[in-house]
Parts: sequence; C-alpha cells; structure tokens
Amino acid sequence: MATQLAPAADFTYRTAPTANQAFEQWLRANPQARPVHTHPWDVSRSDIYLNDTWGSIFAQMRAQAPVNKVTGTPYGDYWNVTSHKAVLHVESLPELFSSSWKHGGITIGDPPADIPPEVLAERQLPMFIAMDRPEHTGQRRTVAPAFTPAEIVRMESEIRQRTAHLLDTLPIGEQFDWVDKVSIELTTGMLAILFGFPWDDRRLLTFWSDWAGDVELTLARDLTDERHAILQEMARYFGLLWMGRMGQAPSPDLISMMIHSPAMNNMSPQEFMGNLVLLIVGGNDTTRNTMSGIIHALHTFPDQRAILESDPSLIPNTVQECLRYVTPLAHMRRTATADTDLFGHQIAAGDKVVMWYLSANRDETVFENPDKLIVTRANARRHLSFGHGIHRCVGARLAELQLRVLLEEMHERRLRVHVTGGVERVRANFVHGFRRLEVTAERY
Repeated sequence: MATQLAPAADFTYRTAPTANQAFEQWLRANPQARPVHTHPWDVSRSDIYLNDTWGSIFAQMRAQAPVNKVTGTPYGDYWNVTSHKAVLHVESLPELFSSSWKHGGITIGDPPADIPPEVLAERQLPMFIAMDRPEHTGQRRTVAPAFTPAEIVRMESEIRQRTAHLLDTLPIGEQFDWVDKVSIELTTGMLAILFGFPWDDRRLLTFWSDWAGDVELTLARDLTDERHAILQEMARYFGLLWMGRMGQAPSPDLISMMIHSPAMNNMSPQEFMGNLVLLIVGGNDTTRNTMSGIIHALHTFPDQRAILESDPSLIPNTVQECLRYVTPLAHMRRTATADTDLFGHQIAAGDKVVMWYLSANRDETVFENPDKLIVTRANARRHLSFGHGIHRCVGARLAELQLRVLLEEMHERRLRVHVTGGVERVRANFVHGFRRLEVTAERY
C-alpha cells in the first residue's frame, strides 16, 4: 500500500471541473464553435463514440478503402488506416512512420494554430511513447523493470487483496456506478502503488489523467490555458515527490527508477511532465475503461457470461477477448517522414497517418463475427489494443493481471453484474470507454 506522506499542504490542488465537465460547458457556451465534420469517413468526430455509432462507418471503410484520406476536418487532413494488416504494417516501420512529438506526436490533435511559438515550446510534452529511437529506447528501458514478469508476480498478491476487499464492499441488490466505485478505484490505487503516491490523494491521478488524455480539449481554445495550469499542478506535486526521494536508495516505484536512470534523471520540465502524462494516462484510462467495458460486454452477451461462469478456466482468454472487443484506446497517430506507398496510396512526407485500433480489432478478415464478444475465441490475442512493435504498451502485462484478478475474484464470489441504469460513454476519439455505468450486482 502507498503510505508516503503528501507534499506540504501549502498549496490547494484543484479537483474540479473535470475535463469532461469543462468541455461540455464550453460546447454549450460556444455552439458556433462546435467542430464541423462534413466527410462521411471523418471518424475524428467524438459524437460517434459518445453514441456508440462508429461501427458501421469503420466497417464500410474496411470493405471499400482500408486506407483512405479525409480532408478539411477540424483536425486537418489525415489518412485513416483501418484494417488489421495495414495497422500492423505502419506499426512495424517506426522510422518511416514517426511517433515523435517533434513531428506531431501520437494523437490526431494538433496544438491550436494561434499559440505563439515560444509558448508552444514551453507547453510541448515529450514522452517516450512520442519519441523515436534511440531516445525512446533508453527511456522505455528505465520504466520497463516495473513491469517484468517477476514484478507482476510480486504485485499479484496485493492486487488480489485490494480487489477482493473492494468487491466485498459492493452493495448487493442496490444500483451503483461501476465506473466510479470499481474501475476508477482499482486503477487509481494501482497507479498510487506504482508511483509511491500518497494514498489519500490518489483521485488526483484520475483528475489529471482526464485533463491530459482528452484530445477534444485541443478544439476548445478557451480551455488551453486551464489545461496547462492543471498539468502544471500535476508536475508540481510530482516534483515535490521527486525531491523527497533524491538521495535515497533505489526502490521499485517509478519515480525512484527515473531518479536513478541516466536516461531520465536529467529531463527537462516539459519531458518530466510528458512522461508523467504517459504513465498516468496509460496506466489509468486503458485498464479503467476495459474494467467497465467487460461488465457492459458480459451484460450485452449473456450467453457468453453463462459460458464464463460455468468455466473459469476461460478467464485468461476472456481478458484478451474483452481487450479486443472494448479497445480502450481508439487510435494512435504517426507522421510520415518520407514519401512512401501504403498499399497503393501515395503518402507524402509530413502526412498525418491515424491507425484506428478500434477498427483493426473488428476486422472481419481476422476475427470471425467481430462485433460479438466470444469468450472462447481462439485468436483473441491477435488484438491490437496494446499496439505493436517497439511502442507496444510497456504495462500490458500489468493491465492483463488486473483484469484477470478482477474476473477471478468476481467468480470466487459468484458475482454477476447487470447494467440497470444510465450508461454514459466518453465523448472522445482517443480514449474509448465509459464515464458512467449504473449497475446492480447479484449472486448466482
């Protein structure tokens, strides 16, 4: 359990409004500024994810033009890469299709065009997932020891204990919000352990994650300064933790690993903030939204839930299938570094190339009946939810562990969860998941 003392209480860290509340308020106050999407294949529009209507659009693209270019969108011109084969191809050529923040980074959004260059330079957030080799290699190796098989085994007991305790507190027969009570609580607790973060302040990690990961905020120019100020508060908090651990012996937490790493112990303030964003968003949103998505999917496909309940040996495969079906990060962006041909399409140097994991994981040529959750699916592990190649998620094993333990502890308690109330999905084209999922639990 993370037991570190919080930084000195001489500063009040804001906890409101959430990024979603701020963006929704901005949309209401500025109806004339709402982004306009006119191209039928412009899947950067966040409403199709909020309303869960994206499936047929991607299916049409996969059938007619798995690689295609859309122009004149609120995010500029970009290439859609929608098939499993094409996403793997782009991921496998990291020099040709760059992840570097210097070329645009990993999300479809770009900084507002009217930000002065000196301000933009101050606010850029380099992070190792948004770096090319060799910088990427050194920084990834720094944090990788936190996610080795041996570390995963070491952490399992505590994860199981925390998960079991939380499930035992759920109100049987009463409706509650699974996202808030289970998904957020378990993932922020895990992050607090990884960072050695003060336990009582762990919900700050969720608050910061949402402000950092909501790509749509780049469309709301009025929120740019507020987002930067909130991320500065995050950096201040972690900076105090960093200073408190300097000179101490190495320990398993991520801050200590960075302090004792030649590749990361002299980061600029921007790079420090960027890597915090990466580790917080990567460790929070993906697992959190899959934990919620599992419950929604099993409710949607009760026949598959019945199979799983009768045969718990299927839990590891079910985790992989749920990661495929849910796909907690919808896309990753790359930028072409040279003119190239991509399956018959001429990509120019500087072009924005967007890999839609959400679509690749529903590719009919790879996954039979892809729009259905199938807990016995033989090739569920072929999903691309963690990416592929040098940028494959460094914390994938830990995410899989948390999801497996959740399902195992639910089975141990014969806990079945039904969606019985409101369902609110994330209004976003990057993070794919749920803001609210009202459920009722029962024993079977």
